[in-house]
Amino acid sequence: MTEPIRINKRMADLGLCSRREADSLIEEGQVMVNGKKATLGQKVSESDVVTLKSDSIKTKSYLAYYKGRGIITHSPGEGETDIAMRMEKDYKITNVYPLGRLDKDSEGLILLTNDGRMTAPLLDEQHGIEKVYEVEVDKPVTGFLLRHLETGVNIEGYVTKPAKVKQKSPKRFILTITEGKKHQIRRMCIALGFQVQILKRIQIANITLGELKPNQYRKIAGDELHTLLTTLNIK
Repeated sequence: MTEPIRINKRMADLGLCSRREADSLIEEGQVMVNGKKATLGQKVSESDVVTLKSDSIKTKSYLAYYKGRGIITHSPGEGETDIAMRMEKDYKITNVYPLGRLDKDSEGLILLTNDGRMTAPLLDEQHGIEKVYEVEVDKPVTGFLLRHLETGVNIEGYVTKPAKVKQKSPKRFILTITEGKKHQIRRMCIALGFQVQILKRIQIANITLGELKPNQYRKIAGDELHTLLTTLNIK
């Protein structure tokens, strides 16, 4: 069980907004914790449900973005660059934030939005939303590796949920999971004697990376957006 953290950091980690904007929204009474108005400086745990009131968001935006290697998802340190910084610098876009995260050495698909309704259903593993990754390891893939990835791997006392796996080349495979523990795929492979060389997320729910290149984005709209929101049970 992790220690409770300040609500503005939790909101930034969830991709709802930046810490500064979180404080402003809390002061305006737009942030709810378990159905009750949040307070500045309040601490929350992972089990607490943090949401934004619907009227706190004027125009909803939904983007598919390719995070390149070396880019931080949230809360960059000194000398680091995060997605929000790149979006503002390169595209003058400031009203969307990443949902979830990819570690610095990983790349691929991140969903960007200002629709706080998406956070819980997308990130809560109980909803079973599939995330698909292309993985390259340091030596030829074996049946042992594929079988254990598929049935579950013990990583430091936690056994991962069953996954889908399909070999693509001697050292590459496609892995579909419905959870997202910290560095999960890297830790799964290490536990089975393999080191991840390349980790790229290529799909979240029905949204695919497609032809995007690093630091490119595209809008999610129309039938694609309708399917995504339906999958997340958002009306």
